[in-house]
This record gives sequence, C-alpha cells and structure tokens, in this order.
Amino acid sequence: MNVKELTLDEFKQKVMNTDLHPNDWVFEGQRPALIDFYATWCGPCKMTAPRVEQIAEKYAGKIDVYKVDVDKQEELAAMFGIQSIPSLLFIPMKGKPQMSVGAMSLADLDRAVAGLLQ
Repeated sequence: MNVKELTLDEFKQKVMNTDLHPNDWVFEGQRPALIDFYATWCGPCKMTAPRVEQIAEKYAGKIDVYKVDVDKQEELAAMFGIQSIPSLLFIPMKGKPQMSVGAMSLADLDRAVAGLLQ
C-alpha cells in the first residue's frame, strides 16, 4: 500500500512542524504530498479511497500520499478547518497547499497531482 495513515506526530515530522512554525507554512517533506482527510463511515470517502490509492501507485516515488482519519486525529483535522469530508490537501514543494473538498474523479485527481509536479 502506497498510502500511509498519518498521525499528528508523524504530520509534524513529515509535513509541517507546527511546534516550530505555529504561524507559517514551512513544508518538511522531501517531495510534494497529498493528504486525504476521511472518515470510515463516510460514503464519498469510500469512493475516493481507491482513487487515492491509484494515484499513489501511479506517482510512487514522485509524491507522498497520506490519509488522516478525522475521527482519530481531531486536532490535525481542526488545524485545517476540516468540516466536510473527503477533503484533499495538495502540497507543492514551494508555495501554499491547496484544499479540495468533496469526492474527485480519478481524472481530476490525476490533473491536480500532476500540477504538483510542475
């Protein structure tokens, strides 16, 4: 599986250390990333999960793909103001991340991820 479940502590190590940079976005990753905020009971999240897996396989080694269970990682979900799921956070190497709310088609997800690599 190319999608890794992310906890708050892992987020601080692999994405952004909010303890060191509470007010600024400072990306800690080695390559662009995608974070899928989801819940196990969410129908649209269940539709999105296989698409995220396909993207993770297609772009293995080029992007990091994570998922965050909003029920288990409430503090992390609150950090990004997650109110609707699925929510997908696209993180480029430079610049600010972009959030997309709602299920995306595989084609739209692929286009968004390809944009991270430009």
